[in-house]
Amino acid sequence: MQPFPSSEQSGPASTTRRSRPRAWRRGSVGHQGGGAPYRTLRQYLRPAGTGLAIGIDIGGTKVAAGVVDAEGRILNEARRSTPGSDPRAVERVIVELVEELSRGARIRSVGIGAAGWMDLDGGTVLFSPHLAWRNEPLRDNLERLLRRPVMLVNDADAAAWAEWRFGAGQGQNRLVCITLGTGIGGAMVMDGRVERGRFGVAGEFGHQIIMPGGHRCECGNRGCWEQYASGNALGREARELALANSPVAQELLKAVDGHADRITGATVTELAISGDAASRELLEDVGDWLGLGLANLAAALDPGKFVIGGGLCAAGELLVAPARKAFARNLTGRGFRPAAEIALADLGPHAGLIGAADLSRVGSRTAN
Repeated sequence: MQPFPSSEQSGPASTTRRSRPRAWRRGSVGHQGGGAPYRTLRQYLRPAGTGLAIGIDIGGTKVAAGVVDAEGRILNEARRSTPGSDPRAVERVIVELVEELSRGARIRSVGIGAAGWMDLDGGTVLFSPHLAWRNEPLRDNLERLLRRPVMLVNDADAAAWAEWRFGAGQGQNRLVCITLGTGIGGAMVMDGRVERGRFGVAGEFGHQIIMPGGHRCECGNRGCWEQYASGNALGREARELALANSPVAQELLKAVDGHADRITGATVTELAISGDAASRELLEDVGDWLGLGLANLAAALDPGKFVIGGGLCAAGELLVAPARKAFARNLTGRGFRPAAEIALADLGPHAGLIGAADLSRVGSRTAN
């Protein structure tokens, strides 16, 4: 079973892994019988039935889980604190959550969404920034413990899939999703498939270099987009303003009892919503950088719609309105080409959980 609809189809299953694949591993979501490319995924999804799936979203501080039906509705939820960086401890927490949520419910499959790079087969976490996962065979480990089909996906891919299936991206055949938080995450759903690139690591939009020689990024480069259009960037600019003792930063300092080092992107966003002029100006600057980066992506990918999610989107139009203006100002061929729509995500912080569950349900249909 291919782990989820993807633009990169894997070859025959390795005979060294299992001599006889389990029933729910046979077949491919991305292809119909005879190997013909599958082009009408929404029709394929209609008969998915009312089977339930569990989606799990693994973050740096918490592990959130929920029972999700075929319409994308969360029927029951549970969560735990992320148990440090020990892979085995994280697996135990996942098992606890699945066992808790499975009581009294017939669960079809389990989807795991986590930050990091997954191999194209969806079985191994190549690298995760939150946890000590390095070439970790997470899917096999969990399937052995849970005795259920498990889908392993990048959290941004899961969120994009959820928005395409149930949220702001419905009806789009070329959708790009951007997640604005500490950094910038990204994912694409193209013609009903999660586009993961040749090696499975597409969507690292936050690391396009937008200002050569600019701020140093955690990735090692300078001038990455996420250093100018993320929650971290917003907090950094606000702290610099406050540390300079600017008269326009008085409300920012008041909000943190005079401790400029405590100012975060969330602090600025809250003040901007309440009407603070300096915070709104800072947010507008971030919106300008956001729009410029989206224009670059439009030149390369030509999507029909950008869906913007993540914690920074609590600012709503205070962020997106300047982004739309900057996008229109920087779009290649502006005035002579259709322009992608820019909209806020619909599903909020639950998008990753919903998408992981739904992708696992789609992938496990071949068992039925």
